[in-house]
Amino acid sequence: MSVITVPQAFNEEDLYVDVEPVFGRSLLLKCEGFNFAGSIKLKAAAEMVASAERDGTLRPDSVLVESSSGNLGVALSMIAASKGYRFICVTDARCNLATRLMMEALGGEVHLVGTQEANGGFLAGRLAHVRELCASDDRCVWLSQYSNPANWRAHYRTTAPEIARAFPQLDVLFMGAGTTGTLMGCARYFRDRRHPVRIVAVDIAGSVAFGGAPGRRMIPGLGMSMRPPLLDESYVDEVVRVEETDTIRACRRLARRGFLFGGSTGTVVSGAVDWLARQGTGDLTAVAVAPDLGERYLDTVYQDNWVEDLYGSRTLDVPGSAPGSEDLPVAGPEPAARTAVHGRRDE
Repeated sequence: MSVITVPQAFNEEDLYVDVEPVFGRSLLLKCEGFNFAGSIKLKAAAEMVASAERDGTLRPDSVLVESSSGNLGVALSMIAASKGYRFICVTDARCNLATRLMMEALGGEVHLVGTQEANGGFLAGRLAHVRELCASDDRCVWLSQYSNPANWRAHYRTTAPEIARAFPQLDVLFMGAGTTGTLMGCARYFRDRRHPVRIVAVDIAGSVAFGGAPGRRMIPGLGMSMRPPLLDESYVDEVVRVEETDTIRACRRLARRGFLFGGSTGTVVSGAVDWLARQGTGDLTAVAVAPDLGERYLDTVYQDNWVEDLYGSRTLDVPGSAPGSEDLPVAGPEPAARTAVHGRRDE
């Protein structure tokens, strides 16, 4: 029995789902959505707040301020409520309504920024608003998930050792790339211990995190409209890019088997399954970090009208939605056309 007094004290660390019955490839998803914040962002939020408290940056009258597309905002709202801080989340129109309502229910203030960059991103507008808030009130403390080393240290200290204990013979680890906190924390951990794990970063098409052309991104979570300050590509073996249509198909295919995951998880799963399919071997121990659950995506990824309006009706054709269709390949273009893979260390 577990008894806690603050919500951030609970997080399920050792739950894995094997999606082989769904996709035909053995891939173990480390489920990070089973905590009171509903995502892996609880770890980064708790570590950043604790670090700021230790060094004296956060004081009892401080106002926490952060830019977030959603999940980190929920985690910080929860922690701020438990510790008595005021919290302001600066987000944009891509943030799901359920996420905004959750932050407000927890006492957080949501500032919605509508200014969009020429490359299709909202990040610059969000960051400008954060800086304005900090300049207008010296009580404001911006934790800056994009550049705060406590972001990646959270996963160096928790996520990576949890995986290492469960899978001492791990061959390949797939992680989504947003701020790259999870990616960098886990990659550094395994590199420091000389564990020969292949690190594969999964990014969303339209993100410029690893270079490439910017594009429209409608599903919050993964991807960046700038190079992540925390990113050190020397720790990354490969990068896989996934189209949002394939994110949606992966989410819906999992849902047909009873697993309701979020958009970030769908992206990671799609990229990982495609990578494994191209290896031509089934004897790899492969783990993917599943950052979120799907309840906050019910009005987007799982809403037919939303999907059809933005991506076309063909995106709704999901294997497993009809009897006898379980063994069909994922609908869409050939894998090589929809997912680009780039080698890193071997270049």
